[in-house]
Amino acid sequence: MSILRSHGLYILALVLCHILTFLPLHCSFPVKTHTLNNTPSGKLQSQEKCDLFQGSWVFDNSFPLYDALDCPFIDAGLNCLKNGRPDKDYLKYRWKPDGCDLIRFDGQDFLKRFSGKRIMFVGDSLSSNQWQSLACMLQAAAPSSNYILDSGKALTNLSFPEYGVSVMFLKNGFLVDLVFEEVGKVLKLDSISRSGLWNENDVLIFNSYHWWMHTGKSQTWDYFRVGDQLSKDMDHMEAFKIALTTWAKWVDSNIDPAKTRVFFQGISAVHYHGADWSEPSVRDCSGQTKPLQGSKYPGNRYPGEAIVKSVLTSMTKPVYLLDIALLTQLRKDGHPSNYALGPRDCSHWCVAGVPDACNQLLNTILVQM
Repeated sequence: MSILRSHGLYILALVLCHILTFLPLHCSFPVKTHTLNNTPSGKLQSQEKCDLFQGSWVFDNSFPLYDALDCPFIDAGLNCLKNGRPDKDYLKYRWKPDGCDLIRFDGQDFLKRFSGKRIMFVGDSLSSNQWQSLACMLQAAAPSSNYILDSGKALTNLSFPEYGVSVMFLKNGFLVDLVFEEVGKVLKLDSISRSGLWNENDVLIFNSYHWWMHTGKSQTWDYFRVGDQLSKDMDHMEAFKIALTTWAKWVDSNIDPAKTRVFFQGISAVHYHGADWSEPSVRDCSGQTKPLQGSKYPGNRYPGEAIVKSVLTSMTKPVYLLDIALLTQLRKDGHPSNYALGPRDCSHWCVAGVPDACNQLLNTILVQM
């Protein structure tokens, strides 16, 4: 699949996508209807419909794609296998889109295709979650290759010199500026001043949502600022939309689609209330060992989903949405829960596990370009 470089053609593709429902509105990227062979070459076979983000989880004994006990890049609280989680089925589920299959991830093929390239995840700890997964998938594919891991306060860089590939994570959960002023910590919704590391990358995967949901003592800012207007509080989803629009303007002004592919990692589900998935007697994700069956989630969608889709579809440059909301909502079993080496965790994901499917989606789309 090639990137549409003409703004006019891109907008036309979005309109056709919405009308024909090939990928209903969460197709913020142009995509043809197809099914995929499970081959590294990514050859396509015609079929009437394929929505990569609408589907179900199927048990597959050939998973996981790597052994978490052999991966050195997993945060201690996310290595559920190492931390003693007794059930293992959470490792065995594969995301199966309706009407097609994802291309089975081939790490050697990935490293060769991205020889000399830089891939960067930018966002919060859920971006780190996906970075750790991809790092493990690549290391497992090239176990005899040397790698260099450079971990700083905000930037983590994993490079494979033999292939000339760098896979990075840059911590920046709001994307816009959080600064110290006399009044305290101020979230500047219309300002991006620390984007220097975003440039010169070949693939960028951005993420921002969960930090905007924090309230009370877990909130990491004191004020919002838009221009000269300082506000003690405002609707967090309104603030999120302003900030995401600021980020979108940066992408439209700074990214050359012929050189850099931009993705936005969609909203990742949390499972702190059993009532959300029609089990009101269940407190949270603790003890959950199976995904929800089928391809529908009984709970509500997240308010940020509509905001993300609205902002992305208004952009002049193509941004590819990894719309992972549904596939993560169905995985109430995929969290570290009581095996997080700390407070019960029903928001992040075990590695290996659900993030591997997110990276298979990323790889499937990249192969088509």
